[in-house]
Amino acid sequence: MLLTELSALPEPRAAEVVAVWAAVPTWVEAIVAARPYGSREALESHAASLAARWTRADLDAALAHHPRIGERPRGTGEEAAASRSEQASMADAEADVTTAIAHANAAYEARFGRVFLIRAAGRSPEEMLAEARRRLHNDDEAEVREALDQLAQIALLRLRTTIEDATEEDA
Repeated sequence: MLLTELSALPEPRAAEVVAVWAAVPTWVEAIVAARPYGSREALESHAASLAARWTRADLDAALAHHPRIGERPRGTGEEAAASRSEQASMADAEADVTTAIAHANAAYEARFGRVFLIRAAGRSPEEMLAEARRRLHNDDEAEVREALDQLAQIALLRLRTTIEDATEEDA
């Protein structure tokens, strides 16, 4: 989608697009309200600045519908499609790694009360498993910070893969 197209969308549809990046209602509202952006870089900078202020409540809101690592995202919407693409490396995971990730997910949820969140894009199943195991040793505050950082990485990656700057040819 071109940045100009995002700017031209009706507010509810623009909010649907942005919510795929991260389902944090106040963040979505602020990004949509600040349209139009002069460039994708300006949009990304604004999104990152707002994400830096996310709280535990924002994390919980975003994770309410987030799939577990290693589980097939449910649904046919844009968020499910993004998750499937990001977790593509799990399709080739060995059975023992898939089982270990499921156990790590369960341990994480028992320890922290929420889904384990990691930017899966660009990571192997073994890397994600190692991170899940490492993060189980975090205290609650450190883990909230790490999970928020991962959420921001996911949101900005999704933004970059969704939005293109208009070229001179498009003008």
